Amino acid sequence: MKSLIPILLLQLVFVLFVNAQQWTPDLGDGTFKNPIIFADYSDPDILRVGDDFYMVASSFNCMPGIPVLHSKDLVNWEIINHVYQKLPLQKYDKVAHGEGCWAPSIRHHNGKFYVFFCTPNDGLFMACTDHPSHEWELTHVVNVVNWEDPCPIWTEDGDAYLVRSKLCGNDLYLHKMSPDGKKLLDNGTLIFRDKADQPIIEGPKFYVKDDFFYILAPAGGVPTGWQTALRSKNIYGPYETKKVLHQGSTDINGPHQGGLVELNSGEWWFAHFQDRGLYGRIVHLNPVKWEDGWPLMGEDVNADGIGEPVLVCNKPNVGKSVPQKIPQTSDEFESEKLGLQWQWHANPLENWYSLSQNPGSIRLNAVQNLTQYGDLWHVPNLLLQKFPAPSFTATTKVGFNGELTGDRCGLVVMGREWAYIALENDDNRVKVVMYKGKYNKCDGGTNEIESIPVEAESLFLRVSVNDQGMCRFQYSLDNDTFQGIGTEFQASVGVWIGAKVGVFCLNPNMSQSSGYACFDWFRVE
Repeated sequence: MKSLIPILLLQLVFVLFVNAQQWTPDLGDGTFKNPIIFADYSDPDILRVGDDFYMVASSFNCMPGIPVLHSKDLVNWEIINHVYQKLPLQKYDKVAHGEGCWAPSIRHHNGKFYVFFCTPNDGLFMACTDHPSHEWELTHVVNVVNWEDPCPIWTEDGDAYLVRSKLCGNDLYLHKMSPDGKKLLDNGTLIFRDKADQPIIEGPKFYVKDDFFYILAPAGGVPTGWQTALRSKNIYGPYETKKVLHQGSTDINGPHQGGLVELNSGEWWFAHFQDRGLYGRIVHLNPVKWEDGWPLMGEDVNADGIGEPVLVCNKPNVGKSVPQKIPQTSDEFESEKLGLQWQWHANPLENWYSLSQNPGSIRLNAVQNLTQYGDLWHVPNLLLQKFPAPSFTATTKVGFNGELTGDRCGLVVMGREWAYIALENDDNRVKVVMYKGKYNKCDGGTNEIESIPVEAESLFLRVSVNDQGMCRFQYSLDNDTFQGIGTEFQASVGVWIGAKVGVFCLNPNMSQSSGYACFDWFRVE
């Protein structure tokens, strides 16, 4: 037994070190802390089937779209799939900032899983599968503009309906739907509008309990709004309303837009987002108690009949212990498939990358992008992932083989403003450069901040992000001694998404390039 003590101590030190570097909501003592995911899983919806929980979230222009996460206890989550690899519309072959999937819903009916979503200018889509980890079949149901946030419901008498909102909120509409979810059967009926007490109401989610139809819907706007519950014994209304979750005396602004779920134990829980600016919309979990037929969420601290978000809480009662998990971040690029944490900024093409040409690494080709001075705003082949914590460090090892002057590869923090550290071909010499840029239709672009000649077959690139989103870029020849380059950079939001971090390789020339970069690994601490 004595010989095991040093090993156990080393394991304990390792666990403590890893947990110190990651946002881990499970506190290991039967409680958890919010947020359960400190990353931009905007507009979450959740579903329980048996002992399994599934979550989907908005993906906007990022591909593959609609991440699917799995959990056994609503606290520990991992990514298991995406609903689609690309959207079947040519416009998404280019970067369409802010378009794509808005606020999906996930439901289970007659042995199938369904996800419904709208894009702001392309209408209603439905995807279905026999299991969330399998391939989804995507159907473009209605080609229309200004619809958003659909959610289906199947009633006991066999009828199917769809509730949705419209761009800018305020109105909720109800449609009859074919049972297979592939066709709407009418033009829709306005079932709720109350601009005085429930302005900007949107994101409706359907539920049935105790002979009532419930619609949970956020109102009041993203940064400062609240969660509203509507109920009626007739699906067409009229609906009573009640605020069931608001910021109150807490620091959790705009707590709304999420999914409600009942456990086998009889407990109810509500997962929702909080807008954290550059970090995007992070996910919180709150207990739910039913009082007088209304779902009271969180804790009624002020005794005003409205719940407030909790920071620490007993874990949901799922009847067993569940291992700690967090959504994937680091990647050794040893799989035959791209890690599920990665998304491109547009529909991906096969010639952008390879995981087989240089096994154990990802090869990014110097894709031609006629961008002026390193402008990344319209570059589709940025391989990015969400900011995973309030503060973190991302490091990657890259080997560069640039062919044309201007070919470059590197590590980027992307938003409406961006910065990156890159290896760049400078007339057949290599330099390491830091760039900063921002989007402005008439006065944007990217500026070189500092460049340093280097002679190395590979380089280690690093960005450190503090808890205010301030970024500092560094490079190293040996992954031991790092040298800073350029100036600090304040990360910023994208269009409806938080800042993202990742890698890229591009060619800004009129001529095609056969240059490429091989990233051996990408590690987040």
